[in-house]
Order: sequence, then structure tokens, then C-alpha cells
Amino acid sequence: MLATLIPFFDKDMKVRAYSLFSQKENYLLNPELQGSAVLDGSGRVGGLDIIHNIGIDTLSPDTKVFLPIGPINIFADIEGQSFSMRDRLVLLCDKSIANTDPYRKRLKQLRQNGYKLAIFKLPVTEFENYQDILKLMDYIILDCKKVDVTKAKVYFAHQYPRLKICVGNVEKQEVFDWLKKDKAYYLFEGKFYRIPVTKGQTEIEPLKVNYLQLMNIVNDADYELTKAADIIGRDTALVLSLLEMVNRIAVNSEITSIRHAAVILGQKELKKWINTVITKELCADRPNEINRLSLLRAKFAECLAPHFGMGMKASELFLMGLFSVLDIIVNVPLEEALTRVNVSKDISEALINHKGDLADVYDFMLAYENADWQEVCRWLIVKNIDIDTVYKAYTEAVSWYKEMFFQGA
Repeated sequence: MLATLIPFFDKDMKVRAYSLFSQKENYLLNPELQGSAVLDGSGRVGGLDIIHNIGIDTLSPDTKVFLPIGPINIFADIEGQSFSMRDRLVLLCDKSIANTDPYRKRLKQLRQNGYKLAIFKLPVTEFENYQDILKLMDYIILDCKKVDVTKAKVYFAHQYPRLKICVGNVEKQEVFDWLKKDKAYYLFEGKFYRIPVTKGQTEIEPLKVNYLQLMNIVNDADYELTKAADIIGRDTALVLSLLEMVNRIAVNSEITSIRHAAVILGQKELKKWINTVITKELCADRPNEINRLSLLRAKFAECLAPHFGMGMKASELFLMGLFSVLDIIVNVPLEEALTRVNVSKDISEALINHKGDLADVYDFMLAYENADWQEVCRWLIVKNIDIDTVYKAYTEAVSWYKEMFFQGA
């Protein structure tokens, strides 16, 4: 199984929903399955298994999940499999759900049972043919590269005034800034929120400079643990976070000082903790998805390390994932940002030039998070990795993120 979650933002860049993209098999290895995949596991909605495994509470609070359903599993026992989550699920259809009596009846039944409905990948030429289906929908997702959304909003406002229009495939920040001015559009999806910074137009804020200096210290080959502890002691938020971390791994320990806490954690784990927590702090004034993306990439890369033959470089891959959006976090070009945190040449080469040993994992992760399953499957064949191994690595990364930042929530 392959699965990833694509975020949808509101006008204030807050994540309001995720769309689940999944694929059960490696169709490059088994192309004969592609035609029959729609019938595979027709009694279950595969995406629900993924959400159960990941845990819906792992996602940002109050977010919806757009869950794709097909022409077969729409008739599965969706209610029995997901009734406790129905207030957070939006069942996502495409034109494979035909405008016929059986499908309309089932969609009406799902609405009556408390589910929201959405449709995507509906060509403009099918708008009129799908009138009866569109009347049942709560959301429509329009690909702004394939549909003139300015014309579409007029059509839907007149024909289906309660339908919420979501704009997908928004690639540039300028396009998002233009679209968000119009009240007709409800949510936005695309690469626009993680476009690399190519020009340093602003100075890094003083607080961020302090955090980067601490990162710089711990990323030295053999840093002084006590020196790092003393710097942590100057920031109350970091002190509290450190003590919480130490208490989780050393139950009933009587911590006498910040240096003592650092010693308990150890040089290697302290380095990892500092990089992780400070990245979170650096993201405080950025879209919350940037923080999530950075941390998930870090853990996902670490989990993938042994399967790419780089088990000895797991820690380095963790940092590579963590710092892969550092340019967006500190608002300077990535090459400049990386010099401020003293990363290895291998990490810089992978992130800036897509070269070196670590680049394979980085490029694989980018394909995975974009749900480019064909490219992902190609990598799996080249590296001789089982599809379920990757899925386990991804779910482990999401579970780690939940454990690190949602404990007690």
C-alpha cells in the first residue's frame, strides 16, 4: 500500500482539510492489476484502513479528510467502517460515479447518515450531465490548470449556490494571493506553500538567529554537550520541552540541572532533539503545514535509510529531511540557510543539487508526498523495496510525529 495526505489551505494559510491519495499495488510490477484494481477489496474502502492506521487525531485539529470512493466500494459498508469519524470525512467522487439512479440513491443515503460529499476530476463538458449529482455535493475541487475557475465560479454560484469551490493544483504563491481575494473560493491545494526561496529579501529575525546558532553548535562533528545545555537554559520554552522529553525516557529521575537533563539524553539524542524542537519553533510564524512537512520528511527519511542501503546514515538523513524546507522557514535561499546550521556536504549536495548518496532518498520522498505513484513504483523496482515496507515507514513517521507533538492533547 502507498498512501500520502495532501493539505488544503484556507485564505489564511491554515490547513482545513487533507486529501488522501493511495495505491494498493505496484502496477509497474503487476500491470495486469491496474484494470481490475477497482474491484480489489470492494467490500472495504482502502483509505479508511490507512486513516485508522495513522490515526485521524494525528492530523491538524478540526480538519476534514477527503476520502476517495469508487464505483464499487461506494456500496460497501462505509457507515460501519467509519461512523465514528463521519463528522471529519468528506467522501470524494469522480466521474466514475455515474449519474444513474443507484449512485444517486446511495449518495443521498450517505448524506442522510451524516457524511459530506465532494467531487473532483469532473471535466467541464460533464457539468450539465452531472446536474443531479452536483446537487448532492458539498464541495467541488477544480484543477486550476484544466478549468477556468473565474468562469466556473459564476456558473456554480448561479446553479449550485451552496456548493463550496476548492481550487486545486495552485503552483505559485502569486496565484494563491490572487485567488484568495475572491470570496467564491473556499480551499486551496497545490505546491504554492512550499516553493523554494530563491532571493534573500529580508534579514533573518533575531530570535531565529539565536536558534540557528544553537543548531550550528550541535551539528559540529563533536560538539560540547555542556555548551549546548547552557544555551538551552536561556530559553524557557526549550527548557520545558527538554524536561518533558527527558521525563518520558527516564521515569522518576530527579533532574538537578539543565546540564544533568542533557547528560541523561546523551549527545546523539540531544542533537536530534534540538534540531527537531528548534525547527518547530522556527516554523511558528509559518503555515502550520511547513512544520509538519519538515518533521515528517525527517522521520520518513530516517525510516527509509536501511531500505536504501544507508542504515549507517540514518541520522544524517533525518537532518536532511528536517532542513529540506529551511529556506521557507527563515526566508533566505536554501544554500545560504544551510550554511547557518553547519550541515554536512552530503546534505547540502542532496538538497541543493539533488546529487550524492542522500539524494536518492530525498527525490523518492518528494515523489511520495506528491502521490507520484508511477515514479515511486519505479524507485521501488530499482532499489528492490517492497511496497508495504515503504507504507510502514510512512505510518511510522506519522505516528512519531503524533507522539512527539500531540501527547496529552
